[in-house]
Amino acid sequence: MSLMPNKPAPALELSLAGGGRFSLAAEKPQHFTMVVFYRGLHCPICRRYLSELESLLPEFEKRGVSVFAASSDPQDRAEQAKSGWGLANLRVGYDLSIEEARKWGLYVSRSKGPTSAGVVEPDLFNEPGLFIVRPDRTLYWGTTSTMPFGRPHFNEVLQSLDFVIPKNYPARGDA
Repeated sequence: MSLMPNKPAPALELSLAGGGRFSLAAEKPQHFTMVVFYRGLHCPICRRYLSELESLLPEFEKRGVSVFAASSDPQDRAEQAKSGWGLANLRVGYDLSIEEARKWGLYVSRSKGPTSAGVVEPDLFNEPGLFIVRPDRTLYWGTTSTMPFGRPHFNEVLQSLDFVIPKNYPARGDA
């Protein structure tokens, strides 16, 4: 089964760095939940990406969008990312299984050893993806990448939300 707009998004329940749990089913945003899958502690691009997201959380909140980030990293690496990357307010989930990652349509990579950040990649890990899910848990918007590069810019996502929310713009790509 492939992930399709206007169809149910896969279930997602993960523990959070710093304590607590995230459950997509329990989210009650005004408009959307944005799920950002990042590669893990080893990825310097993820560090910049999630740091930018942290700074823009109030803008997403103003638009009625709840935000969550997750990776296949184990708890210790997720805790290091949350504290070391200054993600005080971003909810960061961990232990995304490779099976769950594939249900979301994420690409999976094998370790190539240490990265430019000097952190060894896990044996298997998810590549990036960004998904916007309606309160009824149907997929509205999704994008994935096979590489750490070429991710949606959060300011462009915000501009897009400013267009689609007031116009009740339909999801696309469901034909």
